[in-house]
Order: sequence, then C-alpha cells, then structure tokens
Amino acid sequence: MLPPVNLRMFPSTQPMDAADSQPSLPPDAGHTVTHTALSSLSPSLLQDLLRFEPAGPQRALLEVLAACVRHTQALAITVAARGQAPLVISVFPTERQVHCAQPLSDVLGGNLAGLQVLEVQPARWRAPGRTDAHRIDQPALYAPLGPLLWAVALHGVRDALLPELAGQAAYRVSPGLSLGGLPVPGAMAACIDRLRLRTSNLRDVASWPGVGTARAMRLLNALYLQSGLIVSRTHPAATNDNWSGY
Repeated sequence: MLPPVNLRMFPSTQPMDAADSQPSLPPDAGHTVTHTALSSLSPSLLQDLLRFEPAGPQRALLEVLAACVRHTQALAITVAARGQAPLVISVFPTERQVHCAQPLSDVLGGNLAGLQVLEVQPARWRAPGRTDAHRIDQPALYAPLGPLLWAVALHGVRDALLPELAGQAAYRVSPGLSLGGLPVPGAMAACIDRLRLRTSNLRDVASWPGVGTARAMRLLNALYLQSGLIVSRTHPAATNDNWSGY
C-alpha cells in the first residue's frame, strides 16, 4: 500500500508504461508540475522522493538521481529548461549507464541549474547487456552514469546537502576512489586530497581555501553519488556546533 501523498506536489496519474522516447509537454511553461506515475514506483522510492519539500512545484534533478541510485531502480526522468522541449533521461544505476536521445555532453554543457523535473517513471528502455534485447536502444544513445551525477551535483540547482549527509556528521573520501575523466576544479581537488587523509566536518571543509559552504556541500553530494564518501556520525569530528550551514 502506497504511503499518503501530497497531491499538490505529486499529482496522481493513471498506471502507464514509461514512454521514454515520448515525453509529455508541460501544461504551462511558466508553471510546470511534477507528474509521477505513483502506482508504477516502488513505495520505498516514492517515500524517498517525498522527503523533499521544495520551494517550487518541481523536484530538483539531483534529488531524483540520488533516490534512483539509492534504490537501484531504473527511472525515466523527463526534464526541461524554460522555453525548451522536454527531454527524457533514462538512468540505470545497477549498470551505471544513462540513455538520452541527445548527446549527454550537450546536456551536461547546458544550464543544469535551469532543468526542471517534469515526470518520473520506471524506465522503458533497458541497459546494454540485458536479455530483453528488443528494449535496448542504439549503443550511441547510452553513456556512463558517473559524469551525469557529478555534473548535476556540482552545477545543478541544489546547493544543500542531501538529507542522508546532513546533520551531525564527519566525512572522509573512500580509499580507492577514482574520478578519472571527471572535471575537478582546483580547489575541490585540494579538498579531495585532504579528505583522503583526514576525517572532517562540513565547517572544516567549507573553511578551506577557495571552497565556502555551498561548494563544500556540492562536493560532498558529488562524492557521495560516486560511492566515494564515508559518512561518520560517531567520529570526534562529527559536529554541527549549532551551525545553520547544516
């Protein structure tokens, strides 16, 4: 049984097969609303999405991607920037792949902060290597998932910690983390080097040269989504000190 749903935030729709290649146009370009096939999402995934209380009518793309990765459920996420046609990005967290009709490099090079999530449904396409070959699209339309997660964390609209990272906590970079091929700004590269050697809280990370609170939170979100962050609630460095930045 699905949990209670705030219908203003998540309008109910009829059950449907996720039409990855045919996104619906928003009803009003100035007042977009997130439509979710509620009966198609697992209750745990839906509850995860309902944790967020955005100021506007749509969920941030990073929040949906984080929920997708946590629950390892392949999703078709319809997004659009103001004045642009909707685009469906199908995410396959288990296979670490993305399907998109546009080159992913073009999407990542655009205005990620301007993307609004219009619809979230289970993915109709499948990742390469699956047995249901008739639901696997052209190889050229697939790309690795890592760059999408990294870019949206650093440049998307959300500049606060994801809930699972927030509060009294300290952070360290996981041993063996590889960010090969991902663009890492100089100040953030220095932060990563420090976090490989020591466990630090958000206040410390934000105080390092060239960082600041917003960039620190974006970096921690990005590392978490690359499975590269160790979060400790019991380490001596884990504190919020009643700081409003948490």
